[in-house]
Amino acid sequence: MFHRVTLIPGDGIGPDVVEAARRAIDATGVVVRWEIHHLGQAATAREGTPLPASTLDAIRETGVALKGPVATPVGTGMRSINVALRQALDLYACIRPCKLYPGVASVYDAVDLVVVRENTEG
Repeated sequence: MFHRVTLIPGDGIGPDVVEAARRAIDATGVVVRWEIHHLGQAATAREGTPLPASTLDAIRETGVALKGPVATPVGTGMRSINVALRQALDLYACIRPCKLYPGVASVYDAVDLVVVRENTEG
């Protein structure tokens, strides 16, 4: 059995970061079929748009994506690619857990916190 994952290298250091993450995941022995798609500058160069419908469709189909950082076009009227991606996929909640595990040194005795943030800026 394998897992299908949409792999989005991103811009700048994104491809290096995503490749390192991919190698770490592959090293676990989990069988992943990586399906490479693009956002940002790479997508604009390939498809003429920073947020191609084909990438959104791939994420919807696989249900999961590993995405590197993407650059937002500079100029008036340009919105963040990340915000546009969140809105297109209705990723309305950003969940940030913070938990202190036994054996980890800390100035606190116990931490178990979850922050839920509205994510679509709309």
